[in-house]
Amino acid sequence: MEVKILSTKFDIENAHLIDVAKSHGAYQTLDKLFSMTPEDVINEVKDSGLRGRGGAGFPAGVKWSFLPKDLDKPTYLAVNSDESEPATFKDRYILVKDPHLMIEGIIICCYAIGCHDAYIYIRGEYTSQVKALQRAIDEAYEAGYLGETVDGKDFRLDVTVHRGAGAYVCGEETALLESIEGKKGQPRSKPPFPAVVGLYDCPTIINNVQTIASLPFIIQEGADPYKAHGTEKSCGTHLFGISGHVEKPGMYELPLGLPLMEVLEKVAGGVWKGRKLKGVIPGGSSTPVLTPEEAKTVNLDYESMAEHKTMFGSGGIVVLDETVDIVKLVENLIYFYHHESCGQCTPCREGLGWMLKIVKKLLAGEGSMADIDLLVELCDNIEMKTVCVLSAACTMPVRSYLNKFRHEFEAYVSDAAS
Repeated sequence: MEVKILSTKFDIENAHLIDVAKSHGAYQTLDKLFSMTPEDVINEVKDSGLRGRGGAGFPAGVKWSFLPKDLDKPTYLAVNSDESEPATFKDRYILVKDPHLMIEGIIICCYAIGCHDAYIYIRGEYTSQVKALQRAIDEAYEAGYLGETVDGKDFRLDVTVHRGAGAYVCGEETALLESIEGKKGQPRSKPPFPAVVGLYDCPTIINNVQTIASLPFIIQEGADPYKAHGTEKSCGTHLFGISGHVEKPGMYELPLGLPLMEVLEKVAGGVWKGRKLKGVIPGGSSTPVLTPEEAKTVNLDYESMAEHKTMFGSGGIVVLDETVDIVKLVENLIYFYHHESCGQCTPCREGLGWMLKIVKKLLAGEGSMADIDLLVELCDNIEMKTVCVLSAACTMPVRSYLNKFRHEFEAYVSDAAS
């Protein structure tokens, strides 16, 4: 089942070092890259069907084409390596095991969009990852792959690593830009969108680590070999982080479109300890949960997830066995998002705290049926009423737990409270 495009060097010792990486093909795409026009590169990426791997799934080449033409301002690239979504750990593998793959992808993207200054925004907690990344960047400068003349060509590119301070909200693209600019990490109202008014009020492309790391294969091999994996609308491979109650948790690179249950059983070894499946979180904590019945009919692609009223997200799959207390899980989930709210918008700042109080009240045996109904009402009144989608990242999964496991919430309602 596994297909190695992004993970070809993950099992090679010291592949994070440039000499080892080069001996296994790193930077070999550059001669072909500079023989192409920027427009050719953008079209190749469009043809490949590569979609953003940060969670939204927007076509990468189409995003690049949104940049305004003939604007008398510099263009920037910001690589989103914040990766703060709970249950998501795909990008850190690239940063530590094959950072030169991402650097090569940055060169490809910057050449295509006419960018000479790229920023990698990395979450503050990634201490070992940032050391590996910075070392790789220093090696790339020394080898002539970054700097005034990239690979000896008349193309300048400088790459700067910007460390965050541990705020989940800075994974939102405009909050990320605010943070790079030295401001408080709060999302901006859109429009204007970053492709038009982004970093330092200049056109900016923001792509996820995995998106950028997919580019060398596409340029070297072409769009068709990339499209040979996956489905018609969800092309290529994805790094799936499978965790929770499975026998073989870990990181697996798989083609998109595979049946979820087949992957859980054949790749991840099935639910651990012989227990029954209770639910599956398909794409990180912000995605609505799937019941065992739904999990049997969903595939690992954007369209199938949408048909089941959930999202592909970041590909962070969490398996829940029969011992999981859904109400306690929801308490933990709401606590996280309430804690990570930047506080800019009242529905998020106040509403998530209100939801947390209600769940704690239920767990204490002091809640009522009316409190459960109020949780649903709060989800409806908070979601999409804010500048960014952080509040929705909380309310969408909470609503799914309330709809699919309401009996567990009702079991905490005491006779006296009712």
